[in-house]
Amino acid sequence: MNNHKKMGQLRQVGPTPCRYPAITRATRNSLGAAVVPVCAAVLFAALSHPAFGQGAVGLVGGVTRDSASGKPVAEAQIVAHNLDRGTDRATVSDAKGVFTFTNLEPGQYDVAATKSGFQRSSAHVEVAARRTARVELPLQIAADVHLTAEKPSDAPLTERERQLLERIDRLEGRLAAMEAKESGDKPVAANTAPGSDALVASLNPVVAALPPAAPRTPPVAFPTPAPAPVPAAAPPQTGAPAPAAPPAPQIPEASQAPDPAPAVDNDTPFAFGDFTWLNGSPRNKDTVLDTKFFTPEIRFDTHYMEDFNQPIDHTIVGATESFRSGEVQIEQASVGGDFHWQNVRGRINFMQGLFATTTPRNDASAGTGQWDLRGAYKYVSEAYGGYHFNVNHGLNVDAGIFVSYIGLFSYYNYDNWTYQPSYVSSNTPWFFNGVRVQWFPTNKLKIEPWFINGWQSYAKYNGHPGLGGQLLWEPKEWMKLVLNQYGYGQDNLGLPKTERIHTDDSIELRFYNNPSSTGLSKIAMSLTADAGAQYGGGLCGTCAPSKGKDSFVGWMAYNRYWFKKDLWAITLGGGEMSNWGRYLTLLPPINGADAVTGSPYFPQLPGQRSHMWDSTVTLQYMPREYITWWAEMGYRHADIPYFAGRGGVTPPGFPLGGTNGSPGQFVCMSGAPSGASDLPTAITNCGGKANVWFPDLRRSEPKASVGVMVKF
Repeated sequence: MNNHKKMGQLRQVGPTPCRYPAITRATRNSLGAAVVPVCAAVLFAALSHPAFGQGAVGLVGGVTRDSASGKPVAEAQIVAHNLDRGTDRATVSDAKGVFTFTNLEPGQYDVAATKSGFQRSSAHVEVAARRTARVELPLQIAADVHLTAEKPSDAPLTERERQLLERIDRLEGRLAAMEAKESGDKPVAANTAPGSDALVASLNPVVAALPPAAPRTPPVAFPTPAPAPVPAAAPPQTGAPAPAAPPAPQIPEASQAPDPAPAVDNDTPFAFGDFTWLNGSPRNKDTVLDTKFFTPEIRFDTHYMEDFNQPIDHTIVGATESFRSGEVQIEQASVGGDFHWQNVRGRINFMQGLFATTTPRNDASAGTGQWDLRGAYKYVSEAYGGYHFNVNHGLNVDAGIFVSYIGLFSYYNYDNWTYQPSYVSSNTPWFFNGVRVQWFPTNKLKIEPWFINGWQSYAKYNGHPGLGGQLLWEPKEWMKLVLNQYGYGQDNLGLPKTERIHTDDSIELRFYNNPSSTGLSKIAMSLTADAGAQYGGGLCGTCAPSKGKDSFVGWMAYNRYWFKKDLWAITLGGGEMSNWGRYLTLLPPINGADAVTGSPYFPQLPGQRSHMWDSTVTLQYMPREYITWWAEMGYRHADIPYFAGRGGVTPPGFPLGGTNGSPGQFVCMSGAPSGASDLPTAITNCGGKANVWFPDLRRSEPKASVGVMVKF
């Protein structure tokens, strides 16, 4: 929930279905006339109500339970009475006692449940825009229930009751067809569709002639004209044929027409379309649990990877999602969410798993000054507080650590088309520490400036903070354009005169969309281009390599295909980068080296080139919007020795002690530090070149991976 909502991220979510529970013939026969009028009223209202949900609306959901046993109470009549307007909405609890009202206008409501044999139960709720109010209605068995008021379960239906039940069957079939044609069920609302008054009026004579039912709270009062009086029927003479039943009322043409589509939200940014297909955005269309104060977020990411180079120390090199070979590992286990109350907003997302140790190691700013910044932030991926201003379509001001989305791919693997992104994404920032402003002048445009410590850095390296920003434009549901810019920051440890500039720009297009197809259901692509340089302090940016060239240029492209109603997806793609000076190339963890210590085995000096390319094929299986099973084949190549080979990147003796604690020095074959970061001195100190240890680095890496990701 980072970029696409006035008070957080919003993706277009269809109305929560308000399903009318199926009433079997046996149930009707047992309940008889006490149930039939309610069934008819609910069905007719569901068929004839207009589209509901103009503007900002809320939702009420709950459950009816037996107060004595705690078991669900099915087929209870639920009425939501708007205390401000005096209007009613009605529905029926399903087999699990669950009921839902969608598209409710914000305000105060009295929600009541009634069922024959139980006392009435009610509760007061407050409905807020785009929030869910939850209520539980315990039903207590009435002490003075007179079953004789109900029709005996074994009594045969009268001819008129039978005709009415047949009409209800036809209406249920029509309602099911309409539900199949549209995206979901409609809530039961006041009957205002043209022609619906005549429909209910035509039924009133039949309903009035039914036997009386046990006393109950009346269902929703439909605005129907007074029915014509029904003349009393004379008792039939013995032996005379029974009077013919009145003709079945015809459904007016206006009531047969399907409901119009729900109103489009043109107020909330990017809510006018469904953007869950995007690379770098979560595909959830629903929130499992949401309250007026807190929206939780839970993620689990587990994988198994096999590096075909078979490194003996199981260490995978140069990736932001791939760290261990031949093992089941937890990449991420996060719990957090969004807080929101009276325009005050906050977000926290805790980070456990491999991300908690691999992300901080790539930040060299912790080497400036004192205090344990890596320890302070290693278990936090996002944490900020801020305020929402009602300006245009929203204005958010947040301060803390937030996800940058530089590189198109999301920081969280669940949101992405592939598991291992290309170098353009892996080697550019995932997060920033600082202050951001998100301004939505329209519902299709976001302008987001940043004032930050530096380039993916917990601290400020030298004298200048970093400046940057993002421009996000989604003019159509099938298109996204995002432009990320960065500059001014002095982002090199020990080089106070060096500054960095960078541009990262992406476009995503959806060419085909047929989500109901059992074959090919969707096609989309993404294209990203990056360029940047470092200059000053002896660096020349784009000059000749011999003069200290420090530059970055790269691209990546992906094509994705969805199948069988978006159940399966396959993504093909890859990219390349050329990084003179290696200032953005991830440092291999040789002997435990990180961004602060550096490594003499992989120097990152001006003029040194690192040219790499990669490709992946990813298959994803998505049986629910909350889970993704995946398999991926990838191949990466570099023009320098870079990837871990069979010998690995851990010094001798690692089964007993692992790294020797001096990653900035050459290592002797005994596993001890050489005491030197230059090779000639290390050769002397170790007793000859043959006694100096070198990691096994290769130019290529084929890899196979499988895993599962969950997001609530």
